Amino acid sequence: MKLLRHGPPGAERPGLVDDRGRIRDLSGEIPDVDGAALAPERLAALRRIDTDSLPPVEGSPRLGPPVAGVGKILAIGFNYAEHAAETGKPLPDEPLLFTKAVTALSGPNDPVVLPRGSRKGDWEVELAVVIGRRALYVEEKDALDHVAGYAVINDVSEREYQMERGGQFVKGKSFDTFAPLGPWLVTKDEVADPQDLKLWLDLNGERRQDGNTATMVFGVAFLVSYLSRFLTLMPGDVIATGTPPGVGLGCDPPVFLKPGDVMRLGIEGLGEQRQEVKAWKDGD
Repeated sequence: MKLLRHGPPGAERPGLVDDRGRIRDLSGEIPDVDGAALAPERLAALRRIDTDSLPPVEGSPRLGPPVAGVGKILAIGFNYAEHAAETGKPLPDEPLLFTKAVTALSGPNDPVVLPRGSRKGDWEVELAVVIGRRALYVEEKDALDHVAGYAVINDVSEREYQMERGGQFVKGKSFDTFAPLGPWLVTKDEVADPQDLKLWLDLNGERRQDGNTATMVFGVAFLVSYLSRFLTLMPGDVIATGTPPGVGLGCDPPVFLKPGDVMRLGIEGLGEQRQEVKAWKDGD
């Protein structure tokens, strides 16, 4: 299934994409696409619904983040060897973990807003893993049993805030709109192998990132198991699994986002995003 949330910010309704690519409203079946809806038994019940019986959503509605009530966004740094190399960082012996604030979440086609004084905004197309079952001390062989599905995430970053202002990465990763998620959540039964997905990003029509999840240093199952050793993963939690090479920081000279830029990005089978970059304005 492809689950989504449609409507104005803060008033999104649950939905899905039917076999003909049409959006159907799920409000009569579930309150929202949240942690409770992502439980294996609830997803199984949703799969049994005759989608033709669901109300169609007319036009081209705004899409919000496909998961509501996200408790935490956990992100993995330097999880592609070539990306680590382009930024001058050694490969980590263990996954490098940082967080993004949940207030950074936005819809897949909402504008990305650069914070006041931003000089080094950057892009990162990534595979997002969405948890469906509580996970604590999970073995790697059982890890994918705790995954509800996958989505596209753009791990937007402000590199000066991230690397030059002291402290943790979270400062450069968490401004509002810095985590566009979607367009939908694709349940894991529709993803044959999360370690064989092409992912890409274009900036102003020029291909900047072109990779495959096969080249991750630490795979999805390992990451879920590894993270569950340090904290409890809850239904609806999001793991951003790292980005392939081609980010602005790695260019020679570096290229950073500016107002008016347009990012298009996607992952094979998981859909596409499009964001126009805007500058922060007081009163936004």
